Amino acid sequence: MPTSQARVPTAEASRYLKQLCRHWSHKFPVEATDDSGTVPFGEDRVCTFEAEADALLMRVATPDPAALTRLENVVSDHLLRFAFRENLGEITWSRAA
Repeated sequence: MPTSQARVPTAEASRYLKQLCRHWSHKFPVEATDDSGTVPFGEDRVCTFEAEADALLMRVATPDPAALTRLENVVSDHLLRFAFRENLGEITWSRAA
């Protein structure tokens, strides 16, 4: 399954992880703790989060490569909205080979 990940430097990783998971918990059966979260978007689409001390690690996976790009954009856009007080810069995703 095609996967992609992004590491976003921030001291607020745990806070953003909780906000993202809480936001999507209204539509999806989200699993979250203070330092990790999983959002199953359905149809074999999933996003996982890991809060590190200095960064938020995000991974997305889906069987459809075109859907992978859309999922990257959705997750990035939501993070940037929640982090409006902080300049996170451009979020760069790396695809697994």
